[in-house]
Amino acid sequence: MGLFAFFAAWNPTAVLSTYNVRNIIGDASTLLIVAVGVTFVVATAGIDLSLGAVLIFCQVIAAKTMIAVGGSGWDATLAGTAAALLAGIAWGTLNGVMVARLRIPPLIATLGTLGMAGGTALLITNGINVRTGIPDELTLVIGAGRLFNLLPYTSVVAIVVVAAAVFALNYTRFGLHVLGIGSNEVAVERTGVNVASVKIRVYALSGACAGLGAVVDLARFSTTAVGAYSTLSLEAIAAAVIGGTSLFGGVASIIGAVIGVFIPAVLRNGFVILGVSSFWQQIAVGIILVTAVYIDQRRR
Repeated sequence: MGLFAFFAAWNPTAVLSTYNVRNIIGDASTLLIVAVGVTFVVATAGIDLSLGAVLIFCQVIAAKTMIAVGGSGWDATLAGTAAALLAGIAWGTLNGVMVARLRIPPLIATLGTLGMAGGTALLITNGINVRTGIPDELTLVIGAGRLFNLLPYTSVVAIVVVAAAVFALNYTRFGLHVLGIGSNEVAVERTGVNVASVKIRVYALSGACAGLGAVVDLARFSTTAVGAYSTLSLEAIAAAVIGGTSLFGGVASIIGAVIGVFIPAVLRNGFVILGVSSFWQQIAVGIILVTAVYIDQRRR
C-alpha cells in the first residue's frame, strides 16, 4: 500500500484510474501463479531460476499447438493449454531429477535449464514472437473478459491456483512432507518418506505453474514474449520470501506470497507510468530480493 500511495502521489490521475488498478491486478496474475509454484520449491530449501525461460518456452509451445490445431475455437485453446502445462511439467521434472537423483545443486541445475529452455524457444521461433493464430476464445473471452464485469478472468485463474496451493500446503500429506524436507531432510527420510520423489514433484509443480502462467500471459497479450521475463524467477522468489517463506526451507506461506507479489507488480506499473527506464526496474527487483534475504536472516 505504501508503494501504491507513493506512485499515486506522483501521478494520481493515472495511478488511481480503474483501468490502471485492473492492469496491476492483471499483471500480478502471471507472477502470482509462478510465485505459488516456486514457494513449494523454496519451502524444501531449493531454488528455481529457470522459471522465466520455462514460461517463454511454454508460451511458444502453446501458440504453436494452437496454430497446428486450427488457430480458433475452444479445441485449439484447450490443446494449447494442455501442451503448455505438459511442457512446464517436463522441464520441472528435469529440474527435479537433476536435483534429487543426480544431486546437482538446485542453483546450477535450474541455471542449466534456464539456458536450455530459453535457447530452445529461440530456436523454434528464430527469435520472432508468434503474433497470429492465437484463438479469440483465449484472448477475447479469457484474456479480456471479466467476472461480473469487474475481476479479470486471468485473476480468477490465479485465485483458484492460490486456493488449491493453500489447501495442498496446509492440509495434505504432500504439504507436510514439503515443509518437513525443508526443516530436516534426513529426519524425514528416516520416517520412510521418498524424499527424492517429493522433490521431483515439487519442481514439476513449479514447472506446471510456469506453464499455466504462460497461457495466462498469452491470453492477455495475444503474443509470445521471447525476449521478456529475464527477472521473473527473482521476482517470484522475492515475493515468496517477503511473504514469509524461508530461503532456508521449512517455513512457507502461500497467502504471504500473494502479498509479496504485489510489491514488484506495483513497482513495475509505477515505473512505467512515471516513464522510468526498464533498467531501473531490474535494479529495484534486485534490491527487493536482497532485502528479502536480509529479512529472512533476521527472522532466524
